Amino acid sequence: GAVPSVRVARRGDSVAARATPEDAIYRVMSANQEVSVITVVGTSLVSDAVSRHKTAPTATAALGRTMLAATLLGTFKGDDETTQITFKGDGPIGQIIAISDNTGQVKGLVSNPNADPPLRPDGKLNVGGAVGRGLLTVSRAHPEWKAPFNGMVNITTGEIAEDIAVYLQESEQVNSAIAVGVSLDRDLNVRSAGGYMVQVLPFASDETIAALEQSIPSLPSTTDMIADGVGAKEMAERVLGSLGSLPEVATESVPRYGPCDAGELRVRMMRALASMGKDEIQSIIEEQGKVEVTCEFCKDAVTFTEADLLGAKDEV
Repeated sequence: GAVPSVRVARRGDSVAARATPEDAIYRVMSANQEVSVITVVGTSLVSDAVSRHKTAPTATAALGRTMLAATLLGTFKGDDETTQITFKGDGPIGQIIAISDNTGQVKGLVSNPNADPPLRPDGKLNVGGAVGRGLLTVSRAHPEWKAPFNGMVNITTGEIAEDIAVYLQESEQVNSAIAVGVSLDRDLNVRSAGGYMVQVLPFASDETIAALEQSIPSLPSTTDMIADGVGAKEMAERVLGSLGSLPEVATESVPRYGPCDAGELRVRMMRALASMGKDEIQSIIEEQGKVEVTCEFCKDAVTFTEADLLGAKDEV
């Protein structure tokens, strides 16, 4: 009989792959309602952050992972609740901040977008080296709360997901698994980005935990799944494995970069100007005629005209 011809696809081949999945956030329960899973596909989201912050590859991975983690922790929380993740390590990247709301909007920044230490021995981006040792703070806030709820843990690896898992265990006493990843192509553009978070409810049976211990370790990386066309819903189903899911209780959203409010930026700028005093404002008007202020989160610039400055001068 004829031997069927077999050709092994190599990395970089244009295999007839499925289209890159759209950005999405998906939350679902296992069929037995003992496990909750949130997945995120955030390839466009992280690309958007890169185009705003002009990050070097390692800074891209660090910022992207932190924004994805904030999305997993913050989406579908209470209305108007925000979640802020801050990594303050002693590595070259300085601080990483990501803030998400309950709808899937998230924004972030890094102190040093050029941070790009040499690759790790295994050839991967050295995010842990860029972050260094220090503190991870997760802050949950709501306009009606007197003060935010802050949880703080030491940074263990600086690779982001592991640190968030330690935080969830120590500060929120949640039995969870979390994975976030950002993969770059040869041209250093974002090839795929996403992650998942599994939370095991306190009454879950040993069988349920055993099933997850089978399904989760056997998964490919989140970035490989997404690059292979796996969307947020299918990723959640793969994570749950033999437990199956209850799609009728699923909730979905789309991650977006933001919100940065030009109005709020204006108010902050006016406050800054007001603290300068009349003479300084007058000299700015004479020298420049206008002032351009850039939001550190979205990198959008707001221009204050001479009329704005004169108005501010009158308010001082």
